Amino acid sequence: MKITADSMVCEIKHGESLLDAVKKLDLDMMSLASRPLTAFWKMENIEAHCYTVMLAAQIGGEVFSLRYTPFKDVDIHLLNYKEEAGRRVYERTLQFIFIAAVRRLFPAARVCVRYTLGPGLYITIDKEPALGEQDVLKLEAEMRNIVRAAIPLERKRLDIKDAIDFYERDGQTDKAALLKWRKFSYFDVYTIGGYMDYFYGEMAPSTDYADVFRLKFVEGAVILLMPRSDEPDVPSDYEPLPKLGIVFKQSDDWGKLMHCSTVGELNTLVSTGRIRELVRVNEALHEKSYANIADKIVARSARAVLVAGPSSSGKTTSANRLATQLRVLGQDPKMLSLDNYYLDRDAIPADENGQKDLEHINTLDIPRFSSDLAALMRGEQVEVPVFDFLTGKRAKEGIVMQLHPDEPLIIEGIHALNPMLLNDDIDRDKLFRVYVSALTTLNIDDHNRIHTTDARLLRRLVRDYETRGASMEHTLSMWPSVRRGEEKWIFPYQENADALFNTTLVYEVSVLKKYVYPLLQEVPKESPCYAAARDITKVLNYFLDADGIEDEIPPTSILREFIGGCTFYRKD
Repeated sequence: MKITADSMVCEIKHGESLLDAVKKLDLDMMSLASRPLTAFWKMENIEAHCYTVMLAAQIGGEVFSLRYTPFKDVDIHLLNYKEEAGRRVYERTLQFIFIAAVRRLFPAARVCVRYTLGPGLYITIDKEPALGEQDVLKLEAEMRNIVRAAIPLERKRLDIKDAIDFYERDGQTDKAALLKWRKFSYFDVYTIGGYMDYFYGEMAPSTDYADVFRLKFVEGAVILLMPRSDEPDVPSDYEPLPKLGIVFKQSDDWGKLMHCSTVGELNTLVSTGRIRELVRVNEALHEKSYANIADKIVARSARAVLVAGPSSSGKTTSANRLATQLRVLGQDPKMLSLDNYYLDRDAIPADENGQKDLEHINTLDIPRFSSDLAALMRGEQVEVPVFDFLTGKRAKEGIVMQLHPDEPLIIEGIHALNPMLLNDDIDRDKLFRVYVSALTTLNIDDHNRIHTTDARLLRRLVRDYETRGASMEHTLSMWPSVRRGEEKWIFPYQENADALFNTTLVYEVSVLKKYVYPLLQEVPKESPCYAAARDITKVLNYFLDADGIEDEIPPTSILREFIGGCTFYRKD
């Protein structure tokens, strides 16, 4: 058979795998003279990293393990660490190695992969005696033993009943409970030596593919640090994010309070009708948090409240709900969107690819905004601009605005926490910064988390389709560019916030599913967005639809910003 891999052609025999093809192309681990993830080269005073190791393959938009055996001539795209799909394969493989190492050293311990914290994964290990720093050193050493052993990561298919029996016997009740809701009769697992586990996606061919990592002990947990994005042969440095960590911890506590920390637990609430109570409690927790932030704003005597967050984090609803809580406290806030300070579209410079980067902070008229904000905080009258999104230009007439002593200004926008927006005339002591994001801590099971970016993407898919008529493919194709902008312009400033708020609603995926699931299934296999669409549907397969509960979702809910019915968007 003929394998065409990124324009390189080789012949393989029937029964040979994609890995055999990669070896014939001299792209396998053993043929590389340099470190696996990248090779460093220098030419004409240009230094760069060339991503060399192939972790998986994409065929017709679907990701396959390199151990996959094709049955006909096939055109494949090899995935490396540079690409999101490749990075997820690497992360998944490294997680498996980590869990296998824990099993070897602490057989009775419970491992739970919680969430991303900076460049690493926050993972808890419940054991007796409690996890200590020496335990983590032993764990890292055992992981390196597993990596050096180059153990093949092979997939096997189990009958769903056999899988449930196995996980119940093994004490992994989270997996057993989840599988009871699975619609399919089979279940695919991976093995490392004698240890078997399930992960929602493909693995690298063997353990030696994931040898760039570092473990960092933190109180009660471990940070599994991934390779650096700019230098992937080097593990990332640990970056303490205390404010973000507190928010995640609070969300974990909320999940425990509501007896809803995993998808299996959520499905139980849906199936028993107790989902309505969950909605009420979750919405009440949100309202209490907004009220607490409003108390802090008033205590600060803030003249301006800056609300920032990534795409689909619920910035607009959060700004409006804060305004409501401030009115309860005797304030009369004014609202201002940073979007009105966009430069005319034809004035936005092109990036290195010749495209306009609409996520760049230089799309804003920074001098105008800084000047206007300083004047407003002094109590002066200002004509703020209005941007017309239909024409892509600033309207000829703006809106005259002036702040009185009891009128704080709430400013909402993705760049609101960026210090580049503030000139020296602005009194920083009179600012209050709020960062909002959908930081889901709901796990599929103990070893498989829901990526926070995927949770936001699901919101955006629904909103873009319902309110803008955008197809699934359109939104999915834009998402990588949105993510690059977030990494550069939003996430670096989140710890500057005076208050961080997690806008995730633990029940929301059960509601959002029905809006996008059938549409995602219609994305054709030949589409470049097929793999992303399939990944989302694979996760959604584990959620029961929460039909008939939308009457329980209040019009002020974050979720209403995406499914419709939000009171803050009404014109009457």
